[in-house]
Amino acid sequence: MPTPISFGVMPDGTAVELYTLTAGVLSCGIITFGGSLQSLRVPDRAGKPVDVLLGFDALEAYRTHGKSLGALVGRYANRIGGAKFTLNGRTYSLAANNNGVNHLHGGLMGFNKRVWTVEDASDHRLILSLFSPDGEEGYPGNLTVRVTYELTEEGLTIGYRAECDQDTVCNLTNHAYFNLSGHDSGPVLDQTIQLLADFYTPTDSLSIPTGEIAPVEGTPMDLRRAAPIGARIGEDFSQLLQAGGYDHNWIPNGEPGILRPIARASSPVTGISMEVLSTFPGVQFYTGNHLDGCPAGKDGVFYGNRWGFCLETQFYPDSPNHGNFPSSVLRAGEAFQHTAAFHFSAE
Repeated sequence: MPTPISFGVMPDGTAVELYTLTAGVLSCGIITFGGSLQSLRVPDRAGKPVDVLLGFDALEAYRTHGKSLGALVGRYANRIGGAKFTLNGRTYSLAANNNGVNHLHGGLMGFNKRVWTVEDASDHRLILSLFSPDGEEGYPGNLTVRVTYELTEEGLTIGYRAECDQDTVCNLTNHAYFNLSGHDSGPVLDQTIQLLADFYTPTDSLSIPTGEIAPVEGTPMDLRRAAPIGARIGEDFSQLLQAGGYDHNWIPNGEPGILRPIARASSPVTGISMEVLSTFPGVQFYTGNHLDGCPAGKDGVFYGNRWGFCLETQFYPDSPNHGNFPSSVLRAGEAFQHTAAFHFSAE
């Protein structure tokens, strides 16, 4: 079992620890605050380890930055329009912590701001758990969550499991910001992205889905062929203009519930490529459009806008309010169970 090191202390005295997983030449640092991925080192084309995750060296930065860097997000990741939803004929009100109108990433004290419990740890696996009581942040039911991080020589796999004693809504993800040229290397616009998705969900001016499931064909949202992230990000297209870049949910091809390839990215500088596989019905591709103003990152580096990109495997944003979206309702006694995997290679 790996020996954790101290990563600071919460205001209430709760200790936060850093665990390091290893597998061959890969290593991954995880802190118990937010269950956050703090580092992920993979070899470049010359075999040199490169840290491909944005993150911080101090707990206080994680507590105050507000960008969910590397964190586990819930009870409902992404946005819920109007900060409310109706389930079984009852309307539940949530914190309007996004633009004063909508609900974002679980609310004022979402899972990204909680200290997770370590259930088990080994050199290559860390299992974290969290309990969310009935009524927390306005959500119904006592929810138990267990997340398994597993590092292999192929990459990192995240397994999500949750159960509740009442019907509720549940949407868990990890909010890692990747920079395949290295966390300290600058904007990611020259790195390539490919999303294996024929459709996406357009949003309104506050990033709430309109309910439409739109084809990517003929738009800058068509990323089915690998292209630099910056190739079309500045085009005069309403969806890009209102979000300041890419910040949308794509609908990966293939059957949800089956672990399938959904995205690929690569860096021309390091030669590092990443393939993302997922069982979730959606994925949020976000190009770090609002990273300016973060505290100093690792090694004292200040991250700017578009210095990292996210591929958040998920249910669609605002799905509790759209009957035509895959249901994010977790029924009492049933299990929320999904997997995301990030595989790395270099050439």
